Amino acid sequence: MELEFYVQNVKCGGCVNAIQTGLRADPRVQDVAVDIPGGRVVVTSAADIRPELRAQLRTLGYPEQAAG
Repeated sequence: MELEFYVQNVKCGGCVNAIQTGLRADPRVQDVAVDIPGGRVVVTSAADIRPELRAQLRTLGYPEQAAG
C-alpha cells in the first residue's frame, strides 16, 4: 500500500536522504520516495502505519503541511 504525505522543509538531496534513512529504520517500510519541489513523501508498506510515520517525520524535522 502507498501512504502519501506532504511535508515541510524538504529543500535538497540531504533532506531526501534524511527522510529515507529515518523512515526505512521501520522494518515495515518497504520503500520511500521523496519529491523535493512538492514536499511529497510516498511510503510503500504492507500495513497502514500513517500515525507512526507522521510522528517520525515530525521528529526528523519534516512535519506535515497544514491543509489548505
